[in-house]
Amino acid sequence: MKEFRVAVVGAGPAGFYAAEHLLYAESLIVHVDMFERLPTPWGLVRAGVAPDHPKIKSVSSQFVEIATHPRYRLFGNVEFGRDVSREDLLSRYDALVYCVGARSERSLGIPGEDLPGSLAASDFVGWYNGHPDMVSLAPDLSGTRAIVVGNGNVALDVARILLLPHDILRRTDIADHALASLATSNIRDVTILGRRGPVQAAFTTVELREIVTMEGLEIALDERQLVVPEFIDPAHARRAQRNLTVLQQALTAASASNCSRRLSFGFLRSPIAISGRGRVERIEVGINRLERDEGQVRSVDTGEREVLPTDLVIRAVGYRGEALPGVAFDERSGIIPNVGGAVAPDAREYVAGWIKRGPSGIIGTNRADAVETAERILGALATTHSSAPSGQSTLDWLGRQCPKMVDHASWLRIDRHETTLGQPANRPRVKLVTIGEMLAAARGPRL
Repeated sequence: MKEFRVAVVGAGPAGFYAAEHLLYAESLIVHVDMFERLPTPWGLVRAGVAPDHPKIKSVSSQFVEIATHPRYRLFGNVEFGRDVSREDLLSRYDALVYCVGARSERSLGIPGEDLPGSLAASDFVGWYNGHPDMVSLAPDLSGTRAIVVGNGNVALDVARILLLPHDILRRTDIADHALASLATSNIRDVTILGRRGPVQAAFTTVELREIVTMEGLEIALDERQLVVPEFIDPAHARRAQRNLTVLQQALTAASASNCSRRLSFGFLRSPIAISGRGRVERIEVGINRLERDEGQVRSVDTGEREVLPTDLVIRAVGYRGEALPGVAFDERSGIIPNVGGAVAPDAREYVAGWIKRGPSGIIGTNRADAVETAERILGALATTHSSAPSGQSTLDWLGRQCPKMVDHASWLRIDRHETTLGQPANRPRVKLVTIGEMLAAARGPRL
């Protein structure tokens, strides 16, 4: 049976799902080497999923199982474009798969967006999840009011983390620096802004119900908006109606007299400008109305304006992919151009996950996406023969190129160190949040 070697760049869900399909292919023998710029794998499962959502994080058990395959290798702390190049990998593998996700945030494009106190949700999420790039973010939580711009699950996550009682957070794997900062936070009033109405919001019903039923939380919104417009298509209307029911129930159940925190939904509101004397103090929003245009529901600026005082603005309007050195990239869409996962005919380069299709769906969505790409790879490999050097040859080269590389055994030492640190406080783990700490743990005793 033919044998091949495939390099996967990115150790998040898409990378693992692609690796799984390649490793367990029945027609070919495929060896998979996974390259990750951090010493730790799992991507957004580790650094993006909210710490109070352990059930979602449990998908990592699938990645643990995949990593036990004898033809799988992890090369962590190896950054594409810094430590290894596209040419390096193409010369040593039969196929190359980019699974790097979408690391940056879409911009609002409004005045004052860069003022201190205005943060990208991707940065804030990375900060409370202990991503090494965001350790020094240090958001100022001394004010009482925060505004989150966006109507998706990330916006709900951010608002919930700001409002959750400390007693809940301290039992999670939230980064210690974030836990300490949130313990002294004065934020008590959070508003979520969306340019369209509650019917068009991208919240899932489960996430929405979770936040509006938090104990001691007052819910505020314009009850007149809790109606499904006649021009909404029936399929969308069913999901929308579930969300509207959750919001209506929250308004009925909430009693402001025994609530210490407040969550407001500002639907039909678009940010116009952020302003303040040297830092965020207020946000000006435009008031919208909805119109149907060729089957699509869009928000239209009415010309009315509203100014909301705030101490913090967190922008959760979507993630965006970043270009990789030497790899084709579409600036407009923020993805690597591809057809069904193939970057170009006969190029031996492929994509999976958000860098393939854009930041959409949930973690499980990446499985079908990655399988499609893996099937294309298997189909292409079946018609050729491997020209890749031996696995040992590549390992020797990489050892010289990246002396601080973290292999799978080293990652297991990091993992064991973190989970051991969490045991005294009955936490899932205490995350190491700097590369230096991770590398020190990786050099610990072999398990």
